[in-house]
Amino acid sequence: MKKWIVAIRVPFFTASVAPAVVGVAVAFYEGYAINWWHAALTLVGLVAVHGGTNLANDYFDHVTGDDWVNLTPTPFSGGSRVIQDGLISPRGVFIYSLACFAVGIACGLYLWRVTPGNVVLWLGLFGVASGALYTALPVAIGYRGVGELFVGLNFGPVAVLGAHYVQAGHLSPAALMASVPVGLLIAAVLYINEFPDYDADRQVNKKTLIVLLGPERARYGYIIIIALTYAAIAAFVAFGGLPAWALLGLVTLPLAVKAAAVLMRRYREPYKLLPANALTILVHFATAVLLAVGLALGRAA
Repeated sequence: MKKWIVAIRVPFFTASVAPAVVGVAVAFYEGYAINWWHAALTLVGLVAVHGGTNLANDYFDHVTGDDWVNLTPTPFSGGSRVIQDGLISPRGVFIYSLACFAVGIACGLYLWRVTPGNVVLWLGLFGVASGALYTALPVAIGYRGVGELFVGLNFGPVAVLGAHYVQAGHLSPAALMASVPVGLLIAAVLYINEFPDYDADRQVNKKTLIVLLGPERARYGYIIIIALTYAAIAAFVAFGGLPAWALLGLVTLPLAVKAAAVLMRRYREPYKLLPANALTILVHFATAVLLAVGLALGRAA
């Protein structure tokens, strides 16, 4: 069991929990009664697709040789290493990836049946297809310079809008706005985790933004993502799209600044970069939770 927990990278499921929580919180803020059974199915579906994507990434990064040539794997980068360490066969990883996707698809199909229109269907199709094809050949989205964009979309607008739609039955400007900082911060998580993989990714022609920009210039991309995140929260509140309580999301800014400072100094030292990797994950999840709390308080007000 432990090896499968490692393989599907359970600690990283905060990436799928966060948008589910925010989407449901927006529906609550807008005055809808929450269907907790549907909320639970939404969460299970998102986590299952996330797990399937992680396993597929391990399998195809094994096929391309990316994880094999990575000499500086860390707890946040370089894959789960279950194939490289001989814990699970490549075939086993691939089969369980398909099983996870099947669970996610089953949850999505049920939620599609109980909600109006086809919005859940199209959002689900986009999420499953881009997750499965993130490293799958020959498409390999993550190898073509747009991986960070797709991760930000899937764990931001796609997941938040989907979780909200399941509760409200319509698309909401507030849900879209709330999804922006969540999507930007998960893109920041992926972005900073790609620095330790730079040498290996370059060897196999995996064109992450770090490879395309080079590590030294890419440092500033992280600062831009962080700045856009907090500017978006402030702007959406200022223009009335989100309640004033959503400014709670700004509480994590000092942690993000600290992570950026570490990155600026340690961007070519994978193991000294670890505090910044961990901080970015914390910032993403804490900001999402604080946004959700702010939305809930906004309704109460």
